[in-house]
Amino acid sequence: MSPAAKLAGFATALAVLFGAGAAAGGLIDADAPGGSATAEPPAHGMGASESGDAMAQASMVRGLSVADSGVRLVVEDAELRRGKTEQLRFRIVDDRGQAVRDFDVEHTKRMHLIVARRDLGTFQHLHPEMGADGTWTTSLRLPDAGSYRVFADFSRDEKPITLAGDLRVDGDAALAPLPAPATSAKSDGGYDVRLDSGSARAGRESELRFSVSRDGRPVEVEPYLGADGHLVALRDGDLAFLHVHPTDHGERGSIGFESTFPTTGQYRLFLQFKHEGRVHTVAFTEEVK
Repeated sequence: MSPAAKLAGFATALAVLFGAGAAAGGLIDADAPGGSATAEPPAHGMGASESGDAMAQASMVRGLSVADSGVRLVVEDAELRRGKTEQLRFRIVDDRGQAVRDFDVEHTKRMHLIVARRDLGTFQHLHPEMGADGTWTTSLRLPDAGSYRVFADFSRDEKPITLAGDLRVDGDAALAPLPAPATSAKSDGGYDVRLDSGSARAGRESELRFSVSRDGRPVEVEPYLGADGHLVALRDGDLAFLHVHPTDHGERGSIGFESTFPTTGQYRLFLQFKHEGRVHTVAFTEEVK
């Protein structure tokens, strides 16, 4: 091949590479917020392995937006009265505004509704009922003023989705700082709970194991939502919703989960377990490095 032909082929290859780079760059929104619930294209200089890890981590984070995967959360009335039990109504609608009615059963329910105040000082896990028109309804009482985040957690076509919106309760809100990390806490029913998470590292799978006891004796927890317990992890600041997986049944009084914390920082863990027919809740602060 002549030198001129070689130069022409080299120029053509460069043009193809630059064109591909420009096309990829056009998929990235420079003004997009930093906390995105969806995976972004690989960053410049990121290898295939790193890119895969980043996308896997992003898939563990949900609940940062009101719409995702072609559906949207619509809350009927986001203004609630303090200390009053009211009916919260919402719908999941498609891109045509039509109510969605087909949901998978996940953790024995078709819809899980999580309500947490912005300072993560309060937490509720509810199971609303869906009417014939696709409207979900549940009773909700918020005793304190402030801004709340509501998460609709469900699955469609075997794809887990978490949509989030805001609720407001008028009045002076006495916001509290996040409690310091600790390895032990007491549940709302007076049970002693210990957390063993090792040294949680961002981007790595971590085992979260909780030990439940009462009066110094391990408690044999009862099945709750198809597992030994249910865990919700929320990231401090943007309240990103982390997906966690329950592990196999452990020793008496032991409840295990696996999760990947996508970033460093503090997370609030809300564990729920069942004993003597009642569901109990306990919260921990986890520092991820």
